[in-house]
Amino acid sequence: MTPPIFQVCAADPAVTALLGTGPTRLFPFGEAPQDVTLPYAVWQTISGLPENYLGQVPDLDSYTIQIDVYAGRGSEARQVAAALRDAIEPHAYVVGWNGESTDPDTGHKRYGFDIEWYVHRA
Repeated sequence: MTPPIFQVCAADPAVTALLGTGPTRLFPFGEAPQDVTLPYAVWQTISGLPENYLGQVPDLDSYTIQIDVYAGRGSEARQVAAALRDAIEPHAYVVGWNGESTDPDTGHKRYGFDIEWYVHRA
């Protein structure tokens, strides 16, 4: 019931060149370790729904996922976001660019975007 965002991104060489391997620094929201190496990204499901039909059970679910990239420089956050976008777009749709900001406590730069992922039920 969860989109394979980590599996898709961790298999992409451009993403792992920026976010590493063992671990790939793409974490479910709230699970990034304290003092994780920059850059890194987090994701969370912000909404979802089944594809309902009359007379049969749903055969797929859609999820809207928010992705936030954190880096030391804005250009680096944009670069990681572009790599993630390129890895994800063959599998899902980018549906929103959520802007850029600077975390007031850490000074880390953030770039955010939303995707819509359709997951077929097995």
